[in-house]
Amino acid sequence: MKKLKNKDLQRINIEEFKIAKKIPITIVLDNVRSALNVGSVFRTSDAFLIEKIILCGITAIPPNKEIRKAALGSTDSVNWKYVKSTTEAVQQLIKEGYYIVGIEQVENSTLLNEFELPKNPVAIIMGNEVNGVDQQIINLCNQVVEIPQFGTKHSLNIAVTTGIVIWDLWRKLNT
Repeated sequence: MKKLKNKDLQRINIEEFKIAKKIPITIVLDNVRSALNVGSVFRTSDAFLIEKIILCGITAIPPNKEIRKAALGSTDSVNWKYVKSTTEAVQQLIKEGYYIVGIEQVENSTLLNEFELPKNPVAIIMGNEVNGVDQQIINLCNQVVEIPQFGTKHSLNIAVTTGIVIWDLWRKLNT
């Protein structure tokens, strides 16, 4: 085995990314505190051709030094916008026909491995690092999905969670 260099990976460039067919998933960041987490979400969204990211509330927006550190340029490739109110952002997505999925621990949540993708485009709501997805936003969701966990901790970092969810949805869309 030989480790590949970047030139060996044959990745698309930003212009090719912009015109590439995206998977019909939008990520909504609900008051995410860490700009490093935001940057990581951008980078993962680039890797899996996510449609767009909506940054809400106190979530940092590009250009930002901390976002840039983790995003490695993906803020230039992934479509994004800022909406002050997460509620307004989600209500607009509902009007546009999106199926709204909160990623949170709630009563009667669906485990990620049991989640079946709907025909509609999907908006994934990722919450604040301390308080998670706000209850007001949970109330707007069509479904809430939870990643099964088996250790002593009750949550995962938002960047890790987003990566797991995106990978699982990408896999389901491409099999």
